[in-house]
Parts: sequence; structure tokens; C-alpha cells
Amino acid sequence: MNCRVVVEAAVPVYDVETPDEAVRIAISKTGEMLNPDLNYVEINMGERVCPHCGDKFDPAFIAADESLVALELEMTVFNVERDEHAARIARKEIGQRLKNIPLEVLEIEELEEEDEAENEEAETAHDDTTASGNDDDDGDVLPEFDELMNE
Repeated sequence: MNCRVVVEAAVPVYDVETPDEAVRIAISKTGEMLNPDLNYVEINMGERVCPHCGDKFDPAFIAADESLVALELEMTVFNVERDEHAARIARKEIGQRLKNIPLEVLEIEELEEEDEAENEEAETAHDDTTASGNDDDDGDVLPEFDELMNE
């Protein structure tokens, strides 16, 4: 099975004055640490929500011109046995490049297999052609190569 894993990272940024500046620097810094090995990891701003009142906050906390920025790193992990396996792989791959940055797995979503999706699409297409009254001998839309050669 394949999974999409979202990991939250707490990225420290120094010498900043605004939350927007801190977020831009944190995304750039994280991108440099991940590239070129993990250029397939998507980097997004994290969401910070008060656990008591539900208010949303900026993803960056600034004190004394230093900031801690919450970023969400998203990657797809292929051929895993279960969700926990996908989480361990994502944390290991990302954690090896982001030294001394705390990581927490936020979300694991199982992705539909491509083979299953293609089979479902083919079945749907086949059902549509037979339902519309285009019934050939074999139910095929196009004649076979041998049939064309015999004509």
C-alpha cells in the first residue's frame, strides 16, 4: 500500500522581525536542507490552533528577533505494510536531513493503488459502452487486428 504522510517540523529562524519573514526564511532553509535528495517533499505553512478556544495563530512565534516556525512536510511513501511503517519511513527520511529539528507525524492517508484505480476506470468504461447499446461480438469497441486483415 502507498501512503501520504504529513509531518510537522519546528524550524528555528534567527534575526527576523515579522512572522511572514520568519515563514519565508524557514521554508527556504528547509528546502535547502531537503534538496536535492528529497525534492519530492512538499513544504507548507503549518497551522497553529489554541487547544482551549480554537483560535488560529500565525505559524511563527517570535521572541527577541528569533522565531520558531511550524511547517508541514508532506511526502508519499510507497510499498508499506501499514500506517506505522509509513510514519517511521517518513520521519527517518526527513529527519536525516533536518538535523536537530523536532518532527511529529500529523496525518497518514492511505492512497488508492494505481492498478486498482485503472481497473475501476476500465470496468466503468466497459459498463458505459455496453449500457449505451454498442454491443459488438466480444463487447470490444474496436475490431481485432486479425479481423481487419481478413476484410
